[in-house]
Amino acid sequence: MPAGHEPGAWSRSRRGARTAWAVFRGQFQHTLDDKGRVILPARFRDALSSDVVLTRGFDHCVDVWPQAEYDRKVEQSRRLPRERRVNRAYRRMLTASAHDHTLDSQGRLVVPAHLREYAGLDRDLVVNGDDEKIEIWDRERWEAYTAENEAEIASMDLDLDDLQ
Repeated sequence: MPAGHEPGAWSRSRRGARTAWAVFRGQFQHTLDDKGRVILPARFRDALSSDVVLTRGFDHCVDVWPQAEYDRKVEQSRRLPRERRVNRAYRRMLTASAHDHTLDSQGRLVVPAHLREYAGLDRDLVVNGDDEKIEIWDRERWEAYTAENEAEIASMDLDLDDLQ
């Protein structure tokens, strides 16, 4: 469950049913069509309303946020002191690149040209679940990213109990 959500909180799926807050997980191979559209995996579409927000993600991917989660992130960013340069940069990254979108009846979304360029999206894609949001990666960039970080992640001595 995304941080900041109460146990038992509810959202509405695109079919209008009440569901627990979505947790997006999994990795799927997809392609970008000639019109810049990608079909989101059915598993993800079922947990979304039809309204999403696309933004620049970290590490040169495109983030796809359910509208409610995006609104929550923006609200959190409003509490950051604007005097700090990094806070202003974060807010700008979150809002300046944002593109509101409604999924079509086939679960497709159009990735705007400026976001395709930022993420290097050409044809072959990987669509990942990342907890409260979805990421769209260029397939080669994703493979390079995972290869580059795999050894470091494997070597981490992380005790999750200390995070509570």
